[in-house]
Amino acid sequence: MATILVIEDIEANFKLVNRVLVSRQYDVLWAENGETGLEMVNEHRPDLILLDLGLPDIDGQTLVRYIRREPELKSIPIIVVTAWPEETAKMMVEAYGCDGYVGKPIDIHRLLAIVKDNLK
Repeated sequence: MATILVIEDIEANFKLVNRVLVSRQYDVLWAENGETGLEMVNEHRPDLILLDLGLPDIDGQTLVRYIRREPELKSIPIIVVTAWPEETAKMMVEAYGCDGYVGKPIDIHRLLAIVKDNLK
């Protein structure tokens, strides 16, 4: 069973994503901020990360840079989940080496498709 780490500071957003992913038999971990997210990435080595770029303590771009420069972490797919404008989010995905993007409000079908595609 694949483990997905959701790094998201808004609990309601996490609950929606969690409900959808758990119903599809994924194991889900939650980090409410960037610092906890970094700790959990190192400790659990998830199969995929869903990352909000607008976190209260460490911005998502900084987290991506850290994860991508660590040899044992850099192959973990990172999907950006953000309310930023689509063009900005797409530029961030490309600039920081992320593996995809899902906008907020979250389109559940798109979320599931991009998760499935990145866990092959």
